[in-house]
Amino acid sequence: MKNDKCRFCDSELDELILDLGEMPLANSFLEEMELEKEEFTLPLQMYICKNCFLVQLKQFEIPEKIFLDYAYFSSYSSSWLEHAKNYADRITKQLELNKNSFVLEIASNDGYLLQYFKNKEIPVLGIEPAENIAKVANEKGINTLNEFFSLTLAKKLSMSERSADLIIGNNVFAHVPEINNFVEGLRVMLNDNGVITLEFPHLLQLIEKNQFDTIYHEHLSYFSLNTVKTILSSHDLEIFDVEELSTHGGSLRIFVKHKKNSKMKISINVEDILEKEKENGLLEISFYKNFSDNVKKIRTDFLEFLNGVKNKNAKIVCYGAPAKGNTFLNYCKIDSRMISFTVDKNPHKQGKFLPGTHISIKDPSELMNEKPDYVIILPWNLENEIKNEISFVRDWNGKFVIVIPEVRIS
Repeated sequence: MKNDKCRFCDSELDELILDLGEMPLANSFLEEMELEKEEFTLPLQMYICKNCFLVQLKQFEIPEKIFLDYAYFSSYSSSWLEHAKNYADRITKQLELNKNSFVLEIASNDGYLLQYFKNKEIPVLGIEPAENIAKVANEKGINTLNEFFSLTLAKKLSMSERSADLIIGNNVFAHVPEINNFVEGLRVMLNDNGVITLEFPHLLQLIEKNQFDTIYHEHLSYFSLNTVKTILSSHDLEIFDVEELSTHGGSLRIFVKHKKNSKMKISINVEDILEKEKENGLLEISFYKNFSDNVKKIRTDFLEFLNGVKNKNAKIVCYGAPAKGNTFLNYCKIDSRMISFTVDKNPHKQGKFLPGTHISIKDPSELMNEKPDYVIILPWNLENEIKNEISFVRDWNGKFVIVIPEVRIS
């Protein structure tokens, strides 16, 4: 699909920030029998709306095709599970949630987060569009609807379920094609005194730390707090607090209420981050002009490293098969002749091949067998977790490579 107009304010989209070229879908992992077939690709181009400053893609695949059978399971990251549990413990106390409350999570994946509320005997409902993942969540006892969240679904649920005391949306806002429909659905489902929390990568961090690999066709929008505030306000919702998180290379967690709810006071944190964005230039088109040059430099530096060590007959592999890694490798035009394989502890990815590059995905135990000289950590946001898990690579003097925000060997 293609949007030539802003998905929030309907202004013309004509300000190109970054062009990463033609790309396959980042989570479209291949079976061996598919390697000879021509892959589906789309231009991966980032634009900014000059009216509302929403950064977004013009061309994208419809979510129904992407999420039909999805390979990302949240529960395979121990640090992400810890993040989820800490949030559940804290928000339960903050909102005084109990067995009479109702918690709704949108894009609830395999129940990685709702399990911690369920353990506290708090009624929960997950909404997960990927059929295979929703099935896993239900098998774990997490009540989960296999649906896309929308205003239509919200109206339907509001008649059959009570309104929500807490609505959670972690790393889902970027995936939404029809932003106004989605946000209005949030408003409909939230009770008068309820709270919405949304987590999403912070555009300021993405630009300043050269995190271009987090751009892929599933992520349709890239948010600043200023733009999100404008979007929510147009639906009579208001941000009353915000936190800066380290997850995904730098995210925001926002706390949202109905505008008419005067019980929750606006935290100084909101104005602080809004002002921080303005001071850094997020509301000026010129701020985005150098991003493309910085991205090109990372590609140049990485290819120089790769060619240099390959000339010394070094064995190079990757750790992880994240969507961000596929953006990075395809932008750098890497293939299986340059990198032997990657490993991933998600069994749903093992035995398959990365889209575009056709690099094979193996079990992490393969690292012990092959003893590579260099391991490129593709999910750089989990660097410490992964280094601890595969610290044995040091036993044969193997080295780790990080590529964002710059190429670094450790």
